[in-house]
Amino acid sequence: MRIVDLRSDTITKPTPSMQKAMAQAEVGDDVFGEDPTVNRLEEMAADRMGKEAALFVASGTMANLVSELAHCGRGDEMILGDQAHIFFYEQGGSAAIGGIHPRTVPNQSDGKIALQDIEAAIRPDNIHFPRTRVILLENTHNRCNGNPLEVEYMDSVGKLALSYELKVHVAGARIFNAAVALGVDARDLVSKADSVSFCLSKGLAAPVGSLVCSTRPFIEKARRARKVLGGGMRQAGILAAAGIIALTEMVERLADDHANAKRLAEGLAGINGISIDPKLVKTNIVFFDITRSDMTAEQLAGKLADKGLKVLPLSPKQLRAVTHYHITADDIEYALDVFVKVMG
Repeated sequence: MRIVDLRSDTITKPTPSMQKAMAQAEVGDDVFGEDPTVNRLEEMAADRMGKEAALFVASGTMANLVSELAHCGRGDEMILGDQAHIFFYEQGGSAAIGGIHPRTVPNQSDGKIALQDIEAAIRPDNIHFPRTRVILLENTHNRCNGNPLEVEYMDSVGKLALSYELKVHVAGARIFNAAVALGVDARDLVSKADSVSFCLSKGLAAPVGSLVCSTRPFIEKARRARKVLGGGMRQAGILAAAGIIALTEMVERLADDHANAKRLAEGLAGINGISIDPKLVKTNIVFFDITRSDMTAEQLAGKLADKGLKVLPLSPKQLRAVTHYHITADDIEYALDVFVKVMG
C-alpha cells in the first residue's frame, strides 16, 4: 500500500548526504567541548541567527527549557501566548523543573500577541507579584495555522521588552519556514531577540537535535542547564553532522513544502464535508475541520489511514496535515484523491 504520512514534519528521515556525513563524522567529547563537528554546527547556527554563540541540544523542548532556565530564576514569570507550544505541549517543564510561572495572554489568530496585551501583563515592582523576566514568541506559530510572524512585529516586541528591561526568547522550531515564506533572512526575524531556538529535525530533515543561539554568557548558562537535564551527549558529532547538512542543503527547499501545503489546502476546500480557508496556509501546516455530523476527526483519520494516508486528529472535529521533505506534489494529488473517496 502506498503510504503518504502527513502527521508531522518530525517524521522525516535523514537524506543520503546526511547519512554519509554521519558515517564519516569526526567526533570528540562534547561535554568537554572537544567534538569538532558539534563545534562547527554551533558556529554555523550562531552565524545563521546573527548571534555570538550556540548550543546543540537533543530536542526543541530541551532548547526552550534551557533557555527559560537561563532567563529566569525560581518564582520569576514569563509572558507567552495562550496557544504557545511551550504552554500546550512541553509538559509544563518551566514550572515543574524551573519553578518559573507562566503568564498567558491571548494569541491572535495569526499567532501574534497584541503589544498592549503584552504590556498589560508585565508586572509592576510589587512584593505581591512574581518578577516578569522574559517574553516568549513562537515563529512560525504551530497552533495558529503555522503562521510566520513578520520582521516588523518581531522588532516591535523586542523594542517593547527593551523599554521594560525584559528579555525576548523566540521559540523558532520552524524559524526557517518563516524566513522562506516571508522572503527574509532568518537573522532579521530574531535581531531584537535575546535568544532563539530552532529545530533541525522537522522540515530540515535531520534525525535529532535543536540549537539555542544567544550571547556567549547566556549560552554558558544554557549549557549548565543542559547538563543538569542530562543533555550532555558526548560524541554527538554523529548527530551534528546531519545538522550541518540540514543548514547547508535543506533550507531553501522548504518553499516546496509550502507550495505543497497550499495545493493541499486548495484541494481540501473543494471537498464537501471539509472546512478550510486556503488563504490561512502560508507555510507547511494545514488545519482543517470536518463538518459532517456523522463523522469525527478520529474516525476520518482512521478511514484515511486504511487507504495509506496519515493525518493527525487534534480535536473532535479538527485535523492537521504537515508537508515535508518526503512529500511530493504527486503525493498531494494522491492524498486529495483519497479524501474525495473517503468523504464521498
